Amino acid sequence: MVEIIALSAVAIKAGLGRGDFCCHDVVQAHLDQIAARNPRINAFVTLCADQALDQARKLDQTARDEWGPLAGLPVGIKDVTETAGIRTTFGSKLLADNIPRKDAAVVRRLKAAGAIVMGKTNTPEFAAGANTTNALFGATRNPWDMTRTVGGSTGGGAAALASHMVPLAEGTDFGGSLRIPASFCGLVGLRPTAGLVASDPVEQPWDVGRVNGPMARSAQDVALMLGAIVGVDDMSPISARPDWQVAPLDLANWVGRFDARGLRFGYAPDIAGMGIDAGVAQTCEKALSQIAGLGVAIQGSKLSLADSNAAYQVLRGQWMVCNYAPYLDRLDVLNPSLRKNIEAGLKISSLQIAQARAQQKRAWLRLLAEFDTCDVIATPTAPVPPFPVDVSYPDQINGRALTNYVDWLAQTYLITLTGFPAVSVPVGLDANGLPVGLQLIGKRYCEPQLLGLAQAIQTALPLPCPA
Repeated sequence: MVEIIALSAVAIKAGLGRGDFCCHDVVQAHLDQIAARNPRINAFVTLCADQALDQARKLDQTARDEWGPLAGLPVGIKDVTETAGIRTTFGSKLLADNIPRKDAAVVRRLKAAGAIVMGKTNTPEFAAGANTTNALFGATRNPWDMTRTVGGSTGGGAAALASHMVPLAEGTDFGGSLRIPASFCGLVGLRPTAGLVASDPVEQPWDVGRVNGPMARSAQDVALMLGAIVGVDDMSPISARPDWQVAPLDLANWVGRFDARGLRFGYAPDIAGMGIDAGVAQTCEKALSQIAGLGVAIQGSKLSLADSNAAYQVLRGQWMVCNYAPYLDRLDVLNPSLRKNIEAGLKISSLQIAQARAQQKRAWLRLLAEFDTCDVIATPTAPVPPFPVDVSYPDQINGRALTNYVDWLAQTYLITLTGFPAVSVPVGLDANGLPVGLQLIGKRYCEPQLLGLAQAIQTALPLPCPA
């Protein structure tokens, strides 16, 4: 069974198709890995082993020509994404015993594709934080170094992938919640174009800030999962059919064959003006020569979105109030950071929101103009390496003090502000043996190109497994 958990999702799918093993074997192998690794890492907070095994047996008794594109593949679901009959706590004491009656849209798509839900993965309370810890379940630890954080807020899913508990994980991304944990754990995490993956149920159905998306150990696996979950959903008013030249279910094969030659690649080292840790910068810059070896035309970019940091903070405050309005009379129960964010949002004026929207437009137009000369823009995903697990957030970069606890997320949240899709791909290890991710940004609906380039980079710059 060790051989199964070492395989990619694409390879497991191929093995199931050949009859090398059955769905029950796949699920049991990953359950064994969860039993061995989860007690220390704390990636899964709710496990549904019996349900997963039952689903695997049913698939094994079904003709293979009736299987969906993800049939038999174990997946971890973030503990803020609703799952029918499976506890979904949002990492909060307020919802410690919450059992939803129906699945979120993305879970419905995963199940329809044959994926097997293994359980719920850890998250900060209401996914508001970039260190995955909460009062219900405690902290999730980084498989690369158990003293370090996995980031957040899809940290449980990232830890489960890095320690081979599952080959696929679902998550959400608003300020970088898929991209930061992917960077910290040596994975691929995609923030799709808003609407590409239906987001029902949410408090703000027209919201384009928070998206659901896939994470895996390879870009090809991310493509396999993404192809199965895209599409229109009546309960998600911004959902849309992908504007791709490739059929969604063929995306993984297309990504695996992608030829990056001729791509124009712009590297912007610090779009946020917050600084980049020297080790992170060095690892990213070292990777550029090998990326150039793929036939990619690399050029420097002076792109800066630093003047949009305040705009994001304002719009984030508005988003906090809208999403957590049902809990305004119970703020004392929430963790201090989340409570302060909501309270700050309550003080924002209509004029501030209008000014922030105007700045958001300027940032969008500035980034759009960059695509006149670049097909893909790249930045370091996170400006710092994984920090100690008992630290809430870094308070300085290269000795320069940060003024806000989300300042260090600006490399990712500024891309959220512009609305463009982005993926984090691992490009190496720093001097301490910790993963470093490169963020690839493209135009709306360019996910195939981003994932194809990410897969080519992974092939050229393979990472070892965490010890």
